[in-house]
Amino acid sequence: MNEELKIIWRRFFDWVMGNGPRPENEVIPPEAPPDLPFTRKPKDKYSRFHEPTLRERYNNWLELHGLHIFAILYSAMSILVCVVIVSLLLVTVAELPPFGHERNPANNEVIRRYVEHGGFETGAQNIVAGLILDYRAFDTFGESAVLFTAAVSVLMLLSASRSKNNLSGGGGKRFHSFSHDDAILRNVASLSIPIILMLGCTVVINGHLSPGGGFSGGAILSAALILCANAYGFDHVHSFLNERTFIFSSSTALMIYAMSKGYSFYTGANQIHSIIPKGTIGNILSGGLILPLNICVGLIVACTLYGFYALFSEGEI
Repeated sequence: MNEELKIIWRRFFDWVMGNGPRPENEVIPPEAPPDLPFTRKPKDKYSRFHEPTLRERYNNWLELHGLHIFAILYSAMSILVCVVIVSLLLVTVAELPPFGHERNPANNEVIRRYVEHGGFETGAQNIVAGLILDYRAFDTFGESAVLFTAAVSVLMLLSASRSKNNLSGGGGKRFHSFSHDDAILRNVASLSIPIILMLGCTVVINGHLSPGGGFSGGAILSAALILCANAYGFDHVHSFLNERTFIFSSSTALMIYAMSKGYSFYTGANQIHSIIPKGTIGNILSGGLILPLNICVGLIVACTLYGFYALFSEGEI
């Protein structure tokens, strides 16, 4: 009944407006719902009668020219920052005293102090060891901490990546490409590894008496561990140096280093007599804290270098 009334009303409306007759099979579209009060009809942004707002003009301009202007500004700011930094460096260099002048403070105080009083104040025969582990031991502690932090960070990243691969079914452990059944490699390694280990320990322990120390001795010890891993496999090295042992030994060495030099800095800054004897220069038990600090640094360097090799070769320590 309602459809018939709609058809009659449509025909009457066409007759009043002067329109022609409509076809019988015409589908009458449904009436649009009435507009609610306080509602705004959306405007067609592509209509030629629609005037774009200020925000729309800004967005259109940004799409057309924004990337090009940003590249220009980025290049200009980069050049400006570089010019400012270079200018500051040039001004600083211009204010420095002439290089090698006899009245320079470094020539009069620092170097002469190290050479003339280094052995007496540090107890070390090797002036370089006394410099890096006594006068500037804080810098050496920072370098050791950087090595330890880098190794732990790589270990955490690769462990997280390995866990994701295991969960996604992408495989886990990677196998080393070397063959561990090489008889020549094993025989050479069985003779070389003890000699390399003894050489590394000698370099570490005698660092305050002769050229060497924790960094060079630790590198030699890590070479022995890497050779052992290539000859006998990583599982053989993991039996005594695994992830838990690596973290425990490195963190313990860092804490011993920090506490020892913390005590040394405190007593030295406050003019307090230290209970740690310096010993007789030239003896193995001399140099005060330099010998134990060399051992700590050598342990950190050896574990870190081998840890990097094991992590990037096999994916785990």
